[in-house]
Amino acid sequence: MARISGVNIPSDKRVVISLTYIYGIGLTASKKILTAAQVDHSIRVKDLSDDQINKIRTLIDAEYTVEGELRREVLQNIKRLKDIGCYRGVRHTRNLPVHGQRTKTNSRTVRGNKRNTAGSGRRTLTKT
Repeated sequence: MARISGVNIPSDKRVVISLTYIYGIGLTASKKILTAAQVDHSIRVKDLSDDQINKIRTLIDAEYTVEGELRREVLQNIKRLKDIGCYRGVRHTRNLPVHGQRTKTNSRTVRGNKRNTAGSGRRTLTKT
């Protein structure tokens, strides 16, 4: 099992998919990394040589912000929005949708409102 950026990537999957287990690397970034490292996209992680793994590891360390550093950066951005009191910061503080989604019907679980859907109001008849 290969370890890249502090994450054990699964060895039975293709390299393109395995790299997406690293926080901050999606499918597009994964393909770019493998192209730059000159590694075949369809090869499995267990079939990679140590040289190929080192190439991938150095590329990720040099060009991408991933895992703990990225998480810290995102949290700092959210904290900054909260501190300056902008609209997005207020939405984060209140645990409401930030990107303009409606809240009348959706995001009930986020708001902590687990209502049942309303019925017709009539009781069901029981057969005796």
